Amino acid sequence: MSFQLSRNYDKEKDLLILKPIGELDIYSSPEFKKIGEKEYQKYETNILIDGSDLKYMDSTGLGAFIYLLNICKEKNHKIRIQGLSPNIRKLFTITKMDELFIFEGDKNA
Repeated sequence: MSFQLSRNYDKEKDLLILKPIGELDIYSSPEFKKIGEKEYQKYETNILIDGSDLKYMDSTGLGAFIYLLNICKEKNHKIRIQGLSPNIRKLFTITKMDELFIFEGDKNA
């Protein structure tokens, strides 16, 4: 499955919404980082990553999330993550990266 990244700025909530679609892995992580950083620099606000259409993520995908988090922290912004499948959510838990992000609305399936 190919990778896509939907992005939207919610002016009312002053929130950048990134929605990775497909597989976030060694091949797609550089694109995610590049686009995510560009969009963040455009709005300089908190980020919501909607993982509801993320089918697979490996450690390089996790590294891409950390990359964006470090950029946001420089300006005291936060990243919230929602809608992850249990398998992807487990990746954050076993690496203890779940302590760095704010999680909400994980999938129950």
